[in-house]
Amino acid sequence: MKRRRLLQTAALALCPASCEKKLSPPAPFVTLADLDAKLKARETTPLLLVEHFIDRIARIDRTGPKVNAIMELNPEVKAIAASCKPGLLHGLPVLIKDNIDTADAMHTTAGSLALRGHKPKRDAALVMRLREAGAIILGKTNLSEWANIRSPNSTSGWSARGGLTRNPHKLTHSASGSSSGSAAAVAAGLAPAAIGTETNGSIISPASACGIVGFKPTVGLISGAGIIPITHHQDTAGPMTLTVRDAALLMQVLAADFTLELPRDALKGARLGVLRQQSGKHPQVFALFEAALQKLRDAGAIIVDSVELPNVREAGSLSWKAMLIELRTDLNAYLEQRGGDVRSLSELIAFNEKHRDAEMPHFGQEFFEQAEKLGSPEIIAAGQEARKMAQQLAGPEGIDAALKEHDLDALICPTNDPVGVINLKTGDTNDRVFSTPAAVAGYPHLTVPLGLVDGLPVGFSFIGTAKADARILALGHAFEQVTQARVAPTFNAG
Repeated sequence: MKRRRLLQTAALALCPASCEKKLSPPAPFVTLADLDAKLKARETTPLLLVEHFIDRIARIDRTGPKVNAIMELNPEVKAIAASCKPGLLHGLPVLIKDNIDTADAMHTTAGSLALRGHKPKRDAALVMRLREAGAIILGKTNLSEWANIRSPNSTSGWSARGGLTRNPHKLTHSASGSSSGSAAAVAAGLAPAAIGTETNGSIISPASACGIVGFKPTVGLISGAGIIPITHHQDTAGPMTLTVRDAALLMQVLAADFTLELPRDALKGARLGVLRQQSGKHPQVFALFEAALQKLRDAGAIIVDSVELPNVREAGSLSWKAMLIELRTDLNAYLEQRGGDVRSLSELIAFNEKHRDAEMPHFGQEFFEQAEKLGSPEIIAAGQEARKMAQQLAGPEGIDAALKEHDLDALICPTNDPVGVINLKTGDTNDRVFSTPAAVAGYPHLTVPLGLVDGLPVGFSFIGTAKADARILALGHAFEQVTQARVAPTFNAG
């Protein structure tokens, strides 16, 4: 109790005595931008914000609806809040996915029991940037174990260490993955923002499924150092937030030399190409999408319908062929430099077999076992050739070709169909999500809430060419202003 009073005293020292009466906790669903304004106006303090979100996590994540999005709270968070650095994110709480290294009191495990006993030696590069900007690392979020690369029969949102994350809109339904905890936490108001990671759909899919903004930037724009890898050709971190403005704010910290403007009229004159073949067949999703297209037209956008995206199937197939080979190489390198009891993919496979009851009660590790067999020089060379061709087909001969043919600023389509019911025995229902072309090309992809279908969120996607991140965010922000489609979850139990 004495420690708590000392921390509050330190936080209030930042605020004149006359403002103490105005201090109040934030609303349940509050943006980074709004919290930043409150902090600057001295209407709250970093410590009060942290205490608010810790209380909300206790009431919604641990008890009550039991979303189970948070893997671990930072035990040092209140002390950090009392002395956080000045910067662009001063005093703002952020959650990060449990496959992003932190050299602090928290673990980094990718949801696996195999990595509990040995912590990383240093922060991931993006964590360093967050801390330098004054952000408060509130905790780690749950995820699909090993970022959903362990088994074809996996259930998104489940990990041996974290258990099962649920969708805040319907607790019986999937939060999708692999950044399930990050998406569900932001959607549930457990933090104003989280950092997820994506190799193929792991930001875009859970963000759209949980009804928030998710941004997968151009690969390489955010450093991948200290992120537990699948393949460096596609892996990237990215922001998961309530608004596009908040995602843009985080990008200015996460990426070096990244600046942008978010004009409300960014849609005026913008040429947007509709990917009908990638839009699925769900009639209620179509209805929401068509209504959004009309709002885009009303805002001055030029809608070019039925744009064909070449090479989708071929690029995806080649990328998958390369990915398992790259998984073995990249994961071995990470585990070796990290140290600990498990220092290679083969040792990880052995660990999972030894602890089968805890690690594999619902699904196996078939992808790991396949990848471990792909280590010969001939196979690695074939993987490199497949990767080169996949990137060419998805990027220059895919997305770029479609953009160029119609002189487009971006490609658009509904991000997803509503997610399915959770079933740990049978695994994911594999509902439609559009993610592969941008993931394989390494190009930016933004999903923004489009609305609800049967109480479950669907998203609206903007895809651009390499390093068109600022333009894609500007288009998404303007779209968000004219649609205002995000809906707070009701934690429906049925």
